[in-house]
Amino acid sequence: MKINNETKVGILTIVALTILILGFNFLKGKNLFDKSKKIYAVFQDMGSLEKSNEVKINGLPIGSVFDKREIDKDVSAIIITINLTRDINIPDNSVAYIGSGLVGASFIIIEKGDSKTFLKLGDTLKTREVKGIMSEVTAQINPTLVKVRTVLDSLTQTIMGVNGLLNSDAKDNLRQTFANLNRASSALNGLLDNQTGALAKTLNNAETITEDFKKNSANISSTISNAKLASEKLAALELKPTIDSLNAMIRQLKSAVAKIASKDGTLGALINDKTLYNKLNDAILSAEILMDDLRTNPKRYVNLSIFGRKDKSGPITSPAIKDSIPGGEK
Repeated sequence: MKINNETKVGILTIVALTILILGFNFLKGKNLFDKSKKIYAVFQDMGSLEKSNEVKINGLPIGSVFDKREIDKDVSAIIITINLTRDINIPDNSVAYIGSGLVGASFIIIEKGDSKTFLKLGDTLKTREVKGIMSEVTAQINPTLVKVRTVLDSLTQTIMGVNGLLNSDAKDNLRQTFANLNRASSALNGLLDNQTGALAKTLNNAETITEDFKKNSANISSTISNAKLASEKLAALELKPTIDSLNAMIRQLKSAVAKIASKDGTLGALINDKTLYNKLNDAILSAEILMDDLRTNPKRYVNLSIFGRKDKSGPITSPAIKDSIPGGEK
């Protein structure tokens, strides 16, 4: 039986469509010739997770996202169907969360629990919400971008204000300021000139002084040596005997002063005893009265009478009133 061309074209079209459908479903994680094993996970927000994205345990892909659908009309949660491609045991207290990298698609990560009871086909995994790396980076970058925009706005306003201030007079003043800066720079260059600059001259003078010090280093060393020798001679003087002699003399002076102050000695008694003073004073007064009486009444003491007349006046009892030294000129 001869098959016409139209039939061949139809058969080829059907085969091509079948291969296309099988390949497309295979790329999406569906294997029409193999009975898949499915478990479920419920997330409040699935982010950028798409069908056929990988599901991993300890970094090993164990399946893929087979389907996603809302749990109700309000989309309060999303049910993710996971198609397991490996026959592994998943503890029933394992937790799933959505992870993502800086580059590439999102994926589901299952953290294995320590339970000895394992999930069965059709069971639902426990889940938790974890922000991906991109979300964290975006959260950190957004405040910085806001600050950058604020700074740019402030800079724009500042530039506009400067442009408003730079009228013709301000521009002339600014040119004058730059001209003054140029003159100051020229003056500074002249100051720092290696040949004629004041700084160079100062450094040359300092170098000359240093050379003079270097030339006179021998004299300076000799002067220092002489000063050292004089200091050594002064240190070698026998100052201790002199100090001992001074101490001995001070002790003797102290002893003499103590004796004078003591009532046992003559000077001490004279200084400290008022009775002796009074007696000496009385003696001096009596001597003075005696001398005055002798001078006034000599006949009482020298009994010579030519005419036989005797002096019957009594002795004086107090010193005579004198306006000069007795025996001297009046």
